[in-house]
Amino acid sequence: MELEGGIEATRPGVIAGGVLLAVAVVLTALNLRPAITSVGPLLAEMRTGLGASALWASVLTTVPGLCFAGAGMAAPLLSRRFGIGTAIGFALGVLTVGLVVRVLDGPYVVLGGTLVATAGIALVNVLIPVVIKDSFPARVGLMTGVYTAALQGGGAAGSALSPPLETALGGWRAALGSWAAVAAIALLVWFLATRGGGRSPRPAADGTGRSLLRSPLAWIVTTFFGLQSFIAYVVMGWLPQVFIDSGVSKSAAGLLLGLISVIAVPISLVIPPIAARQGSQSAWIVGMGGCGAAGLAGVLLAPSWSPLLWSVLIGIGMSVFSLALTVIALRARTGADTARLSGMAQGFGYLLAAVGPFVFGLLHDVTGGWQVSLIVLLAVLLVQMVFGALAGRRRFV
Repeated sequence: MELEGGIEATRPGVIAGGVLLAVAVVLTALNLRPAITSVGPLLAEMRTGLGASALWASVLTTVPGLCFAGAGMAAPLLSRRFGIGTAIGFALGVLTVGLVVRVLDGPYVVLGGTLVATAGIALVNVLIPVVIKDSFPARVGLMTGVYTAALQGGGAAGSALSPPLETALGGWRAALGSWAAVAAIALLVWFLATRGGGRSPRPAADGTGRSLLRSPLAWIVTTFFGLQSFIAYVVMGWLPQVFIDSGVSKSAAGLLLGLISVIAVPISLVIPPIAARQGSQSAWIVGMGGCGAAGLAGVLLAPSWSPLLWSVLIGIGMSVFSLALTVIALRARTGADTARLSGMAQGFGYLLAAVGPFVFGLLHDVTGGWQVSLIVLLAVLLVQMVFGALAGRRRFV
């Protein structure tokens, strides 16, 4: 049956890949980072207002990775049981509730609300690549780029707009809570785009049935995804504070973090479609990783010399996230295999990433400075480049 946009859908559970669905994907992507990036620039005010410790701050920045690991592993099961459209709609509802709850009370409620919100994000993280693979099969690279650009744009908005929102709305609670309205809009549009589509369970025949846990390639992709996520969540959670401690103002630090995300927007729109048409994505992955390594080295050796330059280089390096998502889709032959690889890569990958912000903050507390933390982060990036080069080669799980 021919669907809007010229896409063929012959299997139950596949959502029609039309314009409204593309809009819904973009709006959904815009909500997958503000819950996290909005915290970094306001972390000091949150600690002061809540009377919370540095350990609490480390736990708060670790929670997203842990949620992404646990909920991410459950996403394929949820989509098979209720259908992918319903599963993503449920996840957006969970995200909206979590964003409201986390600003209602004390430090433990903040942690609990963050846990709920990021659990919703985790489910969407895993399932959107499946929607792109199934509903836009001829435009995987393009839609992955658009999705990732919107995701990075949302992250930039979260970090850049939260400080002025705090001033305009009278406190960090109102600033963080305002992002729930954006999530509610995405939920409404997603419901309109998926009415009658994507609710049927995905047939078992779509996949090979074998466990990806025995696939070396699946573990390579998972490790690559986990290491780049490790770096990303350290940067989103702690880089503003690193800049502030080097003499950068709080507002400027938030804008620099926003710049890192904004840089990824044009890169995500351009690079994935090009890379997806090539036999290997390894050169792109290594090249972008090299830029990120240069930026981290700059922060390590001379953080106050040119924070803008370091942020630009780190932003280019973190843009490899768009290729990590592209690789997940390209290393699988079917939508069902994409779901399983996405669940494995993001489940185990975010479990690896979860230790990043905690270790980064802990090393700072132990050493009294950021140098050791940044050296460890730079080493992780170099290992990520190796696994990214292996994951980018044309093979299939």
